[in-house]
Formats: sequence, structure tokens, C-alpha cells
Amino acid sequence: MTDQALNPNGTPAGADAPAAPEPDTAAAPAKARARRRRSASAGSPTRKGPAPEAPSAAVESGPEQPPAKDAGPEPESESAPDTPAVRPAKAERTAAVASGTENGSGADAGADAETDPQPDPTPHRKTDPKTDPNADPRAGTAPAAPSDVGAGAARPVSRTGEVTVRVGAAVWAGARGEGQFVGRERELAELRGEIGRPGLGKQGKGRARVLLVAGRPGVGRTALALRLAEDLADDYPDGQVFLRMTSPEGEPVPAEQAVRALRRALARTPGAGGSAAPVTPAAPAPAAPSGGPAATSRKTLLVLDDVLRADQLDGLIPDAPGSLVVVTSDGPLPGVPDVRPCTLGGLDTPAAVELLAHSIGSTRVTCDPRAAEALVQEIGGHPTALRLVAAWLAARPTLSVADAATRLRTVSADAPAAPSADADGTAPSRAAAQGELVRSFRLVYEDVPQTAARMLRLLSLAPAGMVDAQVASALAGCSVAAAQSTLDDFVGGALLAPGPVTGDELPPQYRLPGCFEPLLRGLLESRDRPEEVRLARARMLERTVRLLLSCGSALVRMRLPDDGPRSLSFDSPATAAEWLRSRLPALLASARVAVADGDLDTLARRLIAAQVQALAAFPGGNAMAAEQYELHGLVLDVAERRGLDREKAAALINLGDLDAAAGRSDRALDRYRAALGAARKCDDAEAEGRVLEALGGTYQERHDPQRAADWYGRALALRQERGETFHEARLHGRIGALFTYDGRYGPALREWRAAAGAYRRLADLGAQARALTEAARVQEYAGYPEDALRTCRDALYWARKAGERRLEGAILLRLADTLDRLGDPSGATVQRAAANRLLSEGESAPN
Repeated sequence: MTDQALNPNGTPAGADAPAAPEPDTAAAPAKARARRRRSASAGSPTRKGPAPEAPSAAVESGPEQPPAKDAGPEPESESAPDTPAVRPAKAERTAAVASGTENGSGADAGADAETDPQPDPTPHRKTDPKTDPNADPRAGTAPAAPSDVGAGAARPVSRTGEVTVRVGAAVWAGARGEGQFVGRERELAELRGEIGRPGLGKQGKGRARVLLVAGRPGVGRTALALRLAEDLADDYPDGQVFLRMTSPEGEPVPAEQAVRALRRALARTPGAGGSAAPVTPAAPAPAAPSGGPAATSRKTLLVLDDVLRADQLDGLIPDAPGSLVVVTSDGPLPGVPDVRPCTLGGLDTPAAVELLAHSIGSTRVTCDPRAAEALVQEIGGHPTALRLVAAWLAARPTLSVADAATRLRTVSADAPAAPSADADGTAPSRAAAQGELVRSFRLVYEDVPQTAARMLRLLSLAPAGMVDAQVASALAGCSVAAAQSTLDDFVGGALLAPGPVTGDELPPQYRLPGCFEPLLRGLLESRDRPEEVRLARARMLERTVRLLLSCGSALVRMRLPDDGPRSLSFDSPATAAEWLRSRLPALLASARVAVADGDLDTLARRLIAAQVQALAAFPGGNAMAAEQYELHGLVLDVAERRGLDREKAAALINLGDLDAAAGRSDRALDRYRAALGAARKCDDAEAEGRVLEALGGTYQERHDPQRAADWYGRALALRQERGETFHEARLHGRIGALFTYDGRYGPALREWRAAAGAYRRLADLGAQARALTEAARVQEYAGYPEDALRTCRDALYWARKAGERRLEGAILLRLADTLDRLGDPSGATVQRAAANRLLSEGESAPN
């Protein structure tokens, strides 16, 4: 393993490990079914160039405004998991989706969504080098985000961790999916009756009513909760949110993380006719008070899906008697007061027969109603099992319902042996599948062609359970077109569910039902060799790397140096942005999978680097700080495991930058000190200098100028030792600004003069003039206006030599202020008139 670091801008530092070749053999699709097929190449992305580097700037600060801290195998795609939704005002109702699985790795990761995602550790304030005499002429500026990225009409609601706009009750229908909802009249009536029921105790008095839908996975508890929410939508006009409380890895989402997502969703609920802003992960925060996020007068409706523990609800239940919280869970939740669970079993026989007739046609049911009843009773009315068998039967029009029931009776109900832990290191599934579901799955699976069955088993490796043609193609080692055809067959056979809608420009996404995952994992372990499974995972991750690189280059309208398949490119920045937005939860899950594997560390580092680059180029990337925080934390895990001090230092610097940008200065200082030790251990002077400046900037933001000047002084000594004159000049200016702010005018004047001398050695006349202007400012503060006047004239001379007319105008304004203080108003008037002419000329000059 090469000891290379992941640079702060996300550039990979590890050696590329050659990936195994990916064959281009097609997986044989199952029997053709009459339904729409979407071309796998539709909306393929066009590469625009190399992924961007995160810009950094260094601008000197004047004392009036202290500086602020800056913030192998052939490749191919990814997908996204289930998450939330919000809807406001009753008249023109809209809906928003908020992510509750934001940082599935835990609560101790992330940064505030409103903060700068990847700040430069060198603190500075943003200035215009043409108009501000204090600005560093070499300061860089971030490239503007493409104007056409992320714009456009509202999309259908999808649970992908963002806010989208949708009119009417379609938010709940969209979250529920395309499946037919039948029966459950008794359960719906029971839940409606619970809303107005008097409370059973004082503990829940004054809080929102909580309804609990309990049942095993696959029995339709989420569909029932969403159907109830859809029916009650008009009664809760102040906001409606769907929040998934289990991460893609099956871990419970911490309460404080869910509270943050809920607050952002409610706060950003758009008004009538407005547009919604993205709801993205935020930094860890203290748990909310028990009062919850909603005001007592609000009427909101929350659907909290797949709650594993009662403590996940802490802070989520509003102190608003007019609000409603609908919770789904495997079973009762002890500790939640005044809740009577509505326990779901199978559908009753009439509803189950109706669902069967919807799939196979009413004629076949009418011809043999007793056989239809026998079949649904054999399945126990289990909705998912019934959909499986019904789809299987629909594909066999010559098979009678009675024969299907007979065949089902002969199938064993023993589930495949599931591994004690998943191959990627995640926890095993929490509950075994029910016998009815196991028998139905076995009946369908045994009739799937061998190549398609292998693909189906490998789909259990898909991060976050989200699949598209690129993921399936990489896992199975087949063409994208063959993978798309097979996925369509799986959807028709009820083995996959339609995923979030992302528009016609991107290939469709599909979701692997969670109740199938343990069955497929057991089959994968028993029928596929571990080497083949690892190779399939490596192919999938390698393809994801290529797609991320292509996405990042498309976002900045550049081309990659090597042209790959068109299916790995994006047609426009808007398409690339939509792909990244919709696949983000699955992309984060893929990074966690790669790191957890332990044998794919080089590939993991490349994958994380590509994600960081794409997030840095994403429009509105400031909201992606939490994702970047998690990614840098994963890099740190790999670096510590492999003993890579250089990469460890880079990861710690990035984490410290994000902590500092989010206002967590104590944690940032800890990160920087650890990074300093790692940088010195591997003799990385560049990282050491960056850390020293970051420490100085952090203390400066903590209003501790003495410690800030001490750390800047150490950085200055290092830069002088390395002969880096530009950084030396910049740091002289930093220290001079601190001394000026602290009222130490003598040392401040020395530092600014040293900065001017360094810029003169660099032949940077404009920067020299700015430094002299700052020296004049210090002299004026110190009570020496005559000296300040002479220094201003020196600065004016060098500005004219540099040919920077706007800088010349700014210096003339300062000269005029000095003349006013010396009691020469007429001279000040002349200087201001000259300055105004220069500045007006600059404004009227063509760009």
C-alpha cells in the first residue's frame, strides 16, 4: 500500500489498484412480459473534463474587519434509499422530502448544512483585489456554479434526502409507491378512532397523538401508515413529513439526527406557489428538548417509518395536541406513553382475493373462486408473498390457480441459512422472514433462469438496497442493456419495487424490498464463492468511481482525459447534478461498504476522493458539509488501519476545517493538533504549515490574538525555512493584522513593512502597495498622521507602477481621509475627486 494522502480538495493520493476485468456477457432475461421497457442508455451522461479542485484563497485582513476562517474493472453507477417528505399550506399544498438516514454511520459526524463544506484552513475575508487595498492580489475565487444546474420544474416526490415540490396529496401516494392498496378497512377505522381517543395518562398530555402500526416486514405496515396519512392530509395543513428511521445498513437513526432533519424540513416548507430548498444532512447537535420541534399551535403530520427503539422518538413528538405522529415498527415500543399498537397480520380473504385478481385478472379468479381462496389462505394473506405468487401466476396464463396452490404446498418453508453478519461487515438482518414469504419466494426464485438468478442474488450487495442498470451490470458482469432488461423482468415479477423517480434523463431506479434481503444473502452465501462476491463488489465500486469522476467533470463543464463508454457520461451539468442528488444516500453507503470490507482500501480511497470532488462541484455544495464530514471520517479510518500518516494528516485537517466552519472550535483544535503530530511524523512540511495556519485562524476566531499570533509565527518560521516568499509575505500580513487589532502598533508596523518587502522581492507591485496602505493605517492609528501620509504616497507610487487604477483610486480615498485628519480639507477634496474619476473609469471599462 502506497503511503499517499487524500488531498483536501479530494484528489486521491493512494495508488490505483488494478481492478478485475469485467466481462461483457449478457444475463439472459426472464420470460418477456408485456410492460414498458426503458432504454438503459437513455439520458446517458457526457463527460466534460477532469474533476475540479476545491479553490482556496488567501486575502489579508485589515484591523477593522478581522479575518474569518474559510471555510481495474470496467466501470459504471449507483442509487438512493428511502427518506422523508413535507407538505405545507392547504390551498396549494406542496410536499418536501427530508432525509432521516443522513449520516448512517452515527451521530458523531457531519457539519452544519449552512456552513462552508470544505474551507481552506487559512482564515481570510473575501475582498476585491481591484478595489480593496488590503486584498491579496493572488487570492483565488471559487468558480461560479453552472446557472442551469439544479433548475427546472418540480419533480414527483421521491425519498432521496432532498426537498421536492408536489401539489396535493400525491406526496403520500408517491411515497407509498405504485402497488395496489386493498383491504385494511378495520385497521384504518381503528387508527382514525385512536386520534380522538382521550389520553390514558398524564405523561402524554399536551403532546401530539402517537399512533403505532406494528407488524413484521412485508405485511404492509408502511403502506397502511401512508394510506392513513393520505386520507388525513387536509386536516394537517402546517406540514407533513415522512421520515425513515432506519439507515441503509439497518441501524437505527439517532434521535438527534432525526430531529435536525425534521426541523429543517418544517422550517423550509415552501409557501403556496413557492419552491423548496434542499434538506440535507447537518452536523451532530445536542438532542432536542422533550418539547419537540413543532410549535404548540401547529398542526403537523409526521410518519416515522421503521422505528427500532423507543428512544429514537426522543424530541420528535411535538408539544402540539393538534398534531399527529404515525409510527411503524416491528412490535410494541415500551416507554412511549399512551400508545396502543395496531398490529397487522395478513389480509382478510376478500381483500387478498381482490389483490390476486388485480394481478392475474378477474376472469381466472371467477372461473375458480374456491381455488383462489385456497391459494390466499395457503399464503396466509401475506401481502408481499401474495404479490410474488400473483406475478408468477400472471406470467403463466395456462396454469390454473388450483395448480398454483398445489405447487405452493410442496415448497419448503425453511429459509436459506443467513450469515451471522453481512459480507460487508454490517449487522445481520434483525428478523427472519415469515414462512409464507419464504415459500412464495422459493416458488418464484426456482423458476428464475440461472443467469438472472445470479444477478438477483448479487443485488443484495447493492448499497442502501437501491439498484439501477449500472449497478446491476457491474455486479453481474453483463452489458447495461441486458441488466436493464432483467431488472424490468424483476419488477414485473414483484422481486423489485420501483424506486424514486428522477426524470427521463437518467436510468430508472429500483428498490430491493427489505424482506427479501436476508433470503438473498443466504442464497448468496450458499451458492456463490466468496472470491466471486468480492469481485462483484469491486466491479460495482470501480464503476461508481468512474461515474463520480464523470459527474464531477460534467458539473464544471470539463472533459475527462480519457473517453469511456457513453453510458458512463452525462449529457449536461443539470443531469449530473440530478444523478448525484438522487444517488447520494447510496453513494455514501457504497463508501461505507468499501471501507468496511478491509481488502479494498485503495479502491475505497479512490471512491471517497471522487465523491468529495463531485460534492465540491455540486451546486449549493455548502449544504453537503455533513456528507463530506462522513467521507473524511472514513478516510481517517482507513489511514489509521493502514498506518498512513500522510493521509491521516490530510483527513484530520479536512475534519478540522469542517468543525471550524461549523463553529465547533474545540473539536477543530483537537483535530488540528492530531493532524500536526501526523504531519510531523511523516515529515510532510506542507501539511504541517497548513495545520499551523489553521490553528492560528481558529484561535483568531476565538478572539485570542496572542495565541493566534504565536501559531502564525510558527507557520511563518516554517515558510521562511522553506524559502516560500509568497507565504512569508502573506503571513507577515496576517500577524500584522492581529497586532493592529490588539493595539500593538509597533510590532504591527514592522510586520506590514516586512510584508511589503517580501512582495517587492516577488515583483508583485500591487500587493506591495496594499501592504504599504496597511502600514499607513497602522501609523494613523498610532497617532502619526504625517508618517501615514508619506507611506500612503509611497503606496500610491507603487500602485501606479503596477497599473492598477482601481487600487490607485482606493489609496487616494485613504489619502483623502488622512488629509482631513491633518486639517487640509481642500487637499482631501482634490484627492477624492481624482479617486472618483479612477473608480468610475474602472466601472465603465468593458470586461
